[in-house]
Amino acid sequence: MSEDILVGLTAIIVLGVFVQWLGWRIRVPAILLLLIAGFLAGPVTGVLRPDEILGDLLFPIVSISVAIILFEGGMSLKISELRQSGRAVINLVSIGLVITGVLSALAAWVFLDLSLEMAILLGAILTVTGPTVIGPLLRHIRPSGNGASVVKWEGILNDPIGAILAVLVFEAIVAGPLTDIDLAIGGQFLFTIFAGAGVGLAGAALMVLMLHRYWVPDFMEEGISLSLVVLVFTFADLVAEESGLLAVTVMGIVVANQRFTVVNHILEFKENLRVVLLSVLFIVLAARMEIDQLSSLGWGTAAFVAVLILLIRPAAVFLSTMRTNLTLRDKIFVSWMAPRGIVAAAVTAVFAIGLAEEGRPEAERLVPIMFAIIVGTVTVYGLTAPLLARRLGIASHRSEGVLLVGANRFARAIAEQLQRLGFPVALVDTNRNAVTAASMNGMRAFYESIISDSVLDAIDLQGIGKLVAVTPNDHVNSLAALHYTEAFGRTGVFQLSFHVPQGMGEGVVAPELRGRILFHRNMTFQEISRRLDNGATVTSTGLTDQFTFADLISEAEGDVTPLFLVSPEMDLAVFVANGDDLSPEPGDTVISLVTPREGIRKSRSSEEASQRG
Repeated sequence: MSEDILVGLTAIIVLGVFVQWLGWRIRVPAILLLLIAGFLAGPVTGVLRPDEILGDLLFPIVSISVAIILFEGGMSLKISELRQSGRAVINLVSIGLVITGVLSALAAWVFLDLSLEMAILLGAILTVTGPTVIGPLLRHIRPSGNGASVVKWEGILNDPIGAILAVLVFEAIVAGPLTDIDLAIGGQFLFTIFAGAGVGLAGAALMVLMLHRYWVPDFMEEGISLSLVVLVFTFADLVAEESGLLAVTVMGIVVANQRFTVVNHILEFKENLRVVLLSVLFIVLAARMEIDQLSSLGWGTAAFVAVLILLIRPAAVFLSTMRTNLTLRDKIFVSWMAPRGIVAAAVTAVFAIGLAEEGRPEAERLVPIMFAIIVGTVTVYGLTAPLLARRLGIASHRSEGVLLVGANRFARAIAEQLQRLGFPVALVDTNRNAVTAASMNGMRAFYESIISDSVLDAIDLQGIGKLVAVTPNDHVNSLAALHYTEAFGRTGVFQLSFHVPQGMGEGVVAPELRGRILFHRNMTFQEISRRLDNGATVTSTGLTDQFTFADLISEAEGDVTPLFLVSPEMDLAVFVANGDDLSPEPGDTVISLVTPREGIRKSRSSEEASQRG
């Protein structure tokens, strides 16, 4: 038996993480693939049986996992975002939540043939919009504008509030007919809200104090923070049922927005953990279903899901965001982003078991209905939201553009060629003259520090997927690469080779503290500047069957250093030192730094004179 449990746990983790990787590889929302994989491994083949593998530990493990995910989600929320979208967020988690709950309950009563009590319970559960799904979708779409922050804030805040509302409805059903329930339910709701917020604030204060006072060694900070999240979640739930999700959300928001200590390393740890937890949770969710449960679903369920997507969500968004600063495009995008996720599934499963034990077998219908809602909303939004965002002009089809750190003449020469080929480019520099020169040449240039908190508010990263640091300061280049690793991944951050003073070894900066080295090891900023001084230019050359990359190198009247490679499909690749060799083919375009032979000779003479000096 223990071997079966071990094999089952291994299968869940390995399958989940592999499917996450596959979704990234083929550029498909991983949530869809996770649901398909879990369904195939569970009800179709019977390979995975989560209830048999985990037993009574299933729902506690799911609850703790969701708590960790919501804490990480809370840490991704910046209070500064509310300056533009605060009113819309507040309206959505109050007015919009009520509209969603009421209309969903009415639709469930009409289309699903549920009793009034079960319809109201389902409506309460459906006020949750699922940050476990929204987060990965937003990272996949990368939309611009206020709509993205509104959807993110709403999804994370709605989860605990909706869960609390659903618990109160559940307790009201168990206590007796809904018509007999008095105002005590409202008082309990407020108590749960205040209890969750209070425990979350206390937990955040304790974590910040421990980190600020250096009571915890560096190697234990992630472990201590994780244990505090679990402790806050459990303690809050003991104080007031289902207040734990609100507690960890508040805790995450407070920790992320305080200024007493640095917590970026904790957020990075939680993000890595979230990938594994999401993979496991969605595999388990899909694998728990039974074929006979799903076969009982009829056209009424499909109609309900359609009404939920096409009517209820748009009505809730447009009615609750009236007189806010959201544009029409933002409202349309927000209206098309309300997938349900693991919290809705877990809450429904727990309620179904509890109500069945109370002699209400109708509650067992809620589980397959919720699974159909999750599959339907995730599928529709996952496949169509990226297309809609591009049609609305708030997201690009590809993220092949470049964020250039530096607006010096080399950066401007690169930007000119990239823009000419159709790639979005932004330049950031603290040299006002360089920024002015770039702006006068028709480039998007910003007078900002690349590592400041405000730079992302100033720059629209829509369509940008790479950072190229080409300033004369090696340390600024490294800091920029480190700072944007989260946004672009380690494969998408690049910097110039380090200038190594004579007598020092090559290992000036460890690989984990910098980006990928651009172009060639000898292409430091100093070397590039010398070449530009001696007549070097940045050019674009199209390759054909008659004029190959080898011809470009051999026939040039000087030295050719390839910088970027553009495919006919507009894929942009960067030539890196000691990296995977790119193989330019006919039809590709090569952006190169071409230095005349006389310029090479002068550059070498200048370098030797500098070393002698």
